[in-house]
Amino acid sequence: MTASGRLTVQTVTDIAAIPVHEWNRMASVPVGPLGETANPFVMHAFLYALEASGCVGGRTGWQPAHQLVTDAEGRPVAAAPCYVKSHSQGEYVFDHAWADAMQRVGGRYYPKLQIAVPFTPATGPRLIGDVRAETVAALHAGLEHLVERLGASSIHATFLPEQQARLLEEAGYSLRLGQQFHWFNEGYATFEEFLGALASRKRKMLRREREEALKNGITIEWVTGRDITEGHWDAFFEFYMDTGSRKWGRPYLNRIFFSLIGESMAGRIVLIMARRDGRLIAGAINFIGDKTLFGRNWGAIEEHPFLHFEVCYYQAIDFALSQKLAVVEAGAQGEHKLSRGYRPILTYSAHWIEHPGLRRAVEQYLLREQEHITAEQISLDSEGPFRRT
Repeated sequence: MTASGRLTVQTVTDIAAIPVHEWNRMASVPVGPLGETANPFVMHAFLYALEASGCVGGRTGWQPAHQLVTDAEGRPVAAAPCYVKSHSQGEYVFDHAWADAMQRVGGRYYPKLQIAVPFTPATGPRLIGDVRAETVAALHAGLEHLVERLGASSIHATFLPEQQARLLEEAGYSLRLGQQFHWFNEGYATFEEFLGALASRKRKMLRREREEALKNGITIEWVTGRDITEGHWDAFFEFYMDTGSRKWGRPYLNRIFFSLIGESMAGRIVLIMARRDGRLIAGAINFIGDKTLFGRNWGAIEEHPFLHFEVCYYQAIDFALSQKLAVVEAGAQGEHKLSRGYRPILTYSAHWIEHPGLRRAVEQYLLREQEHITAEQISLDSEGPFRRT
């Protein structure tokens, strides 16, 4: 426990020890340019499911160390989902080169502290509650104390909204930029209206891909809320394991996790499932925010041309339009999304490194990286599929 002025910071190693209503009250403060108040990934239920299922904790290399700030009356006022990491897997902001550099000079990079939602490269609040300079200073004081106690090398906060990244930058963190591709509803009521905004050649390409994807008798269904059954989770988990094992070697999420979020978050989830000859053959899980649809995991047990694009990108746009959502975040990486109407956007992370030499080297690297990403952002934005006006 660390005191910082009138605020006290404590480390909580079990999210269940923090009352659900207190955590969700802090998580419901509007954050970001859209002012969303219900980012599904920082809700208590999502973080609890990760811990209760064993996806984090134990020997996973993700040890919960959530930071909780309380006022003079002991009332929670701010918090950050935090983990002690013994590796750099499941973060999607890569720092392996930093770890190698530390090791080359005889230092130790692990453990490190990670303010993040595990396995989730989706922008959202990483500091929740009354987030301002005073509480950020208190949070950093608590984290710095934890760094000293554990012998950790660094603190990393990933996929932050820009304003939270800037607050950490003011507190002495180094800012890092990344890039993703998101779809924005610019006044479209239907998918056809969206297609109308594209250049003719791209419009024809999207129509052809959608037609090709649904050949061979494939149909698509959206399943959400109480309609999601354990049978749906069984099928989706089979897809996830098959594709994830080939793509990553070892998928991060287990079957128990999906049942837990199915029980507690079904109203925030839509499964987009593909069926052929009465059998489910592919699917994607999406989480529903106030104004954003977050595409997360996909898998398939049959290969069909453009089915991935249909399920993960085009159907996600259709669902967002039906729910009047403003944005579709379709996950990390993927310049192929650009030609399909998704726009390049910047993502933000913040990093504090204890070792002065490594800190200077990382700061110099990040400056060069920022120049490259900013230039690429401008270039990609000019290459989109939209009609020139």
